[in-house]
Amino acid sequence: MEIGISTFVETSPDPQTGEVMSHAQRLREVVEEIVLADKVGLDVYAVGEHHREDYAASKPALVLAAAATQTKRIRLSSAVTVLSSDDPIRVFQAFATVDGLSEGRAEIMAGRGSFIESFPLFGYDLNDYHELFEEKLALLLRLRESEKVQWPGGKHTSAIPGLGVYPRPVQSPLPVWIASGGTPESVVRAGQLGLPLALAIIGGQPAQFAPLVQLYKRAAERAGHDPSKLTVASHSHGFVADTNEQAVEQFFPSTQSVMNKIGQERGWPPYTRDSYDAARSRQGALYVGDPETVATKIIDLHRNVGITRFLIHMPLGTMPHDQVMRAIELLGTEVAPRVREALASQ
Repeated sequence: MEIGISTFVETSPDPQTGEVMSHAQRLREVVEEIVLADKVGLDVYAVGEHHREDYAASKPALVLAAAATQTKRIRLSSAVTVLSSDDPIRVFQAFATVDGLSEGRAEIMAGRGSFIESFPLFGYDLNDYHELFEEKLALLLRLRESEKVQWPGGKHTSAIPGLGVYPRPVQSPLPVWIASGGTPESVVRAGQLGLPLALAIIGGQPAQFAPLVQLYKRAAERAGHDPSKLTVASHSHGFVADTNEQAVEQFFPSTQSVMNKIGQERGWPPYTRDSYDAARSRQGALYVGDPETVATKIIDLHRNVGITRFLIHMPLGTMPHDQVMRAIELLGTEVAPRVREALASQ
């Protein structure tokens, strides 16, 4: 069971003061967080791509490259790379660079993105949302196969007549994950391709995702892949503090602020304290509490759903940097050992 962290590098207004942190400061903080995560023994740190004022990482590979030479063991991933609105060749080159700098620890988590700002920014039509991803994913996977690339081209990509693509990564192949919000179509695609799957489990009851994991593995088996070798990750909101009370009270203000902002854009109902408390129950999708509480819920997720990598998304919104650093320390030194010990005894 791998345990790590994902972040969108938020720079939303501080829920207490209304102040807005600069993008530059938050980017520097994230590098410090990655270095600490490596130091305390976490397995992976993943950075998401956005193109909005309230998120600072429009190019995750650059953030990961800044941390690559300051870390030794932790894997460095996007979460996600919005492949539909990017150039697969440049994505491959960027992460091959991170792979070289980190001596073989880079990963790409490819997705279509739940935010759409990158499409008009880079001149793409939202009507092509699905076919853009499918064609560009096919090219990205082709780029992993050999130094010289043959590609016939398509509606959204140009032909490549046996040209070299450099640098080459240390890992062969460079890991590519499929990120999914939980649609059957996306998990079947990942299974058919034999690629690892990352599920955004940020609402409802995580146990409800078990049928999707089973569908993924059946699709993989039908396509000739060994389902026992496939990895399934969860991306879930959460926070760790020394006590349950600290974790609950520290994480709520920024969570409510972010969820209400996004909710206004998408027509969701207001995010209340009751919503928050229900989500952090034993059956809910919010992993907030002391180390024992969070470890217990991760173990449940592994046993009930089949998750083999857990990414806790923190912070959600703007939180004091010292609180986030303490949460990372607790996740690595207390939560992860509890989870690993429990699962090793199965």
